[in-house]
Amino acid sequence: GTWDLFRYPGVRSDSDMFTFGYEHRPWPSAKPIAPAAEIRDYLGRTIDEGGFSDHIRYGQHVVRAEWSSPEARWVLECENGARYKCWFLFACTGYYNYDRGYEPEFPGTESFVANGGCIVHPQRWPEGLDYTGKRVAIIGSGATAITLLPAMAEQAAHVTLVQRSPSYIVPAPNSDPVAAAAIKEGKSPEEVHRSVREQKAKDLQNIETYGALMTAE
Repeated sequence: GTWDLFRYPGVRSDSDMFTFGYEHRPWPSAKPIAPAAEIRDYLGRTIDEGGFSDHIRYGQHVVRAEWSSPEARWVLECENGARYKCWFLFACTGYYNYDRGYEPEFPGTESFVANGGCIVHPQRWPEGLDYTGKRVAIIGSGATAITLLPAMAEQAAHVTLVQRSPSYIVPAPNSDPVAAAAIKEGKSPEEVHRSVREQKAKDLQNIETYGALMTAE
């Protein structure tokens, strides 16, 4: 999935792992925003320790899903001819095309490349791409750009972010204080997870209350 497909510099979660992780196997760190490698390791351990490997079919490209009323089952057809049936079907495909990311047409692209420029889509980041000392422009200011820019800025000569609408960004330490305190006290992963989720629910309630007061004023 996402954490194996995307290999661009700085790729990480854009949601905190206490929300993003599994309740039956809580995120084992006080670090809420994690790099892709740690998330892949977390997923792999969850699969192995949970005994889910025998229930997963890797490398299957589903091309058709059809509901069969006589069988009361979903019937899935794969590109390689394999067929599967199930009671429940969760697509979980996200909003992007795994085969090819969206690439709008920019006037001057051909001449830019012909004169030594390089255009790269984050979804197909070339292994070993060297941008050391290069002048880089990143188009867009979504979650990908927010993680990509600081990582590239460490080696590039200059990085320019081209955006339509600026995002609001607040610098903060990548450590959840509630989780860090609970881990230091020796609490179990389940207890840590519960404490963090309860605090986040309170924080959200406070934000909603404050927003309502601001609107009323």
